[in-house]
Amino acid sequence: MKELRTIIDLRPRPTWRRTKSVIMSVLMGLCVVAVAIPLAMVIYSVISKGAGIAFKAFPDFFSTDVPLISRKAGPGMRSAIVGTLLVTGGATVIAVPLGILGAIYLNEYGGQTQFARAVRFMTMVMTGVPSVVMGLFIYITWTVRFGYSAFGGALALACLMLPVVISSTEQMLKLVPNQLREGAFALGASKSRVILTVVLPAALPGIVSGSLLAIARAAGETAPLMFAVGAATTMNPHFFSEANTALSVQIFGNATSSFVAAQDRAWGAALTLVGLTFLLTLVARLFTARLGTKR
Repeated sequence: MKELRTIIDLRPRPTWRRTKSVIMSVLMGLCVVAVAIPLAMVIYSVISKGAGIAFKAFPDFFSTDVPLISRKAGPGMRSAIVGTLLVTGGATVIAVPLGILGAIYLNEYGGQTQFARAVRFMTMVMTGVPSVVMGLFIYITWTVRFGYSAFGGALALACLMLPVVISSTEQMLKLVPNQLREGAFALGASKSRVILTVVLPAALPGIVSGSLLAIARAAGETAPLMFAVGAATTMNPHFFSEANTALSVQIFGNATSSFVAAQDRAWGAALTLVGLTFLLTLVARLFTARLGTKR
């Protein structure tokens, strides 16, 4: 009986558990507020200062090119918007298929082989490489020989996106239960057929979400595009030739100008870029939720 009483006395009291729960809830709430306040301030600044030129000058802001003279007032980010879509779209076409194929190899074929471990290590290293270093690499290997182009910018962004796509896709493939693979093998399906018809469909929501988030991150990069794309003011629909531009490049160029008109255009371009990033993120969430509901 004495031992039982001792055990009962050692149990944490309900009052202390409730107090600890309240303390942790308060701390978590403070952490959320600490993150939300700076984010809200950034969003408010971009909307309040960018809407003045982006919406008041609609649709000219989206249908005219960047003025040749920085001090000239007026909108014009058509060339930057088209350039952003070209560069980001090209990077997506390059990085996403290669990243998915690389993740399939690492998870389904490579396993813990020396080559697979080396690839994972290089992927981890590439994830931490600064974007300016990647831009300098593309400048030396591509821009110096062939000049500025949207394709060069796509290569730079693809190098940044590739490790993110590989890592996120591999993690999603690892979450697919082995019972699904074993059941397909028991029915006589080949390994490639199991991957295409069982593994990839099961991991598709996470793969799509990770890929779209990688695209959204790459769309806001500035340093690589300054080395590879250039800073043209007129719209250039050509992908492989001539200098182009992007929203992030125009934001940097106009924001560092001493003219108020250029700074206003920078805020408008920032709002446009934030809107595109938000749209991509929203599409990723909705698509993932819809696929999850269908399952």
